[in-house]
Amino acid sequence: MTRPYDSIPEIALDWHRQGKGAALATVVETWGSAPRPVGSQLVISGAGEMEGSVSGGCVEGAVVVEAMECLDSGAATLLEFGVADEQAFAVGLACGGRIRVLVEPVGRVLPVEMLEALVDARAAREQAAYVVNPDTGARRLVAGPGDALETEIAERFRRDKSGFEGDWFIGIHNPPLRMAIVGAVHIAQALVPMARLAGYDPVLIDPRPAFGAEARFPGETILEDWPDEALAAFGLDPRTAVVTLTHDPKLDDPAIEAALKSGCFYLGCLGSTRTHAKRVERLTEAGYSPAQIARIHGPVGLDIGAQGPAEIAISILAEITQRLRQP
Repeated sequence: MTRPYDSIPEIALDWHRQGKGAALATVVETWGSAPRPVGSQLVISGAGEMEGSVSGGCVEGAVVVEAMECLDSGAATLLEFGVADEQAFAVGLACGGRIRVLVEPVGRVLPVEMLEALVDARAAREQAAYVVNPDTGARRLVAGPGDALETEIAERFRRDKSGFEGDWFIGIHNPPLRMAIVGAVHIAQALVPMARLAGYDPVLIDPRPAFGAEARFPGETILEDWPDEALAAFGLDPRTAVVTLTHDPKLDDPAIEAALKSGCFYLGCLGSTRTHAKRVERLTEAGYSPAQIARIHGPVGLDIGAQGPAEIAISILAEITQRLRQP
């Protein structure tokens, strides 16, 4: 079964349930030009299988060896790797980079029930934070309010960034990114595969069968309901981007209104400056405030002088990335 690249907790749970044994290795701290960000994970089975990455390949071998020892001993370990500048290019830790990696055997250090709860939260598109003190071994899963680090965790959820708060490492597990594209037009034909490459799970919405034909979007999820109904069923949350591409107010406007009432992190609408001005007039007449309307990125995409569907799709994805990473 093919899995997304970041499904490391799910793979760890599967391997444990299969009796293979599993150890989770997590990057908890970096300095310099480390090749993988904090929170990156690698899972190692008792048979030496591995999935994921903590360094892009340069220290994985050493981590696997340590993980196998952890599976034998039943103890966690905190590893640190670093190289001098003259060695950096050869092993991939550029510019004297260093990383710390926490290795935890499932079932003996990391409780199976905690890993199951994390996997369940991820499957339900719920935010969850794995909080651990590497020095004391204390750990907990935070999936709601009331935690002592609630404020810090909420900020890390917003920034989608794992890291230390004092002695506690907070591993952030945000729901996967999604993109709802209203209008199965030629730009969408370029945007859908680009979105998937960037880590989004895209869905197309278009009630016009000729546009949303399987032949034009082979293998893609296409919803033929009216946009507001389709978005209601799809569910909009802070990990979802919405892009409208039809140029038709009868289709775009219901989707825009649904998005404005939601917590989606991005809403972009295709059309010229003049088209957007008319859109603003309609929304104002419908009772939407200037602050709500200001959430719309219109005309959609960064102004890079894009020409043609592919370049326009690039500009859209670039703006979505900017909004996600620089809120």
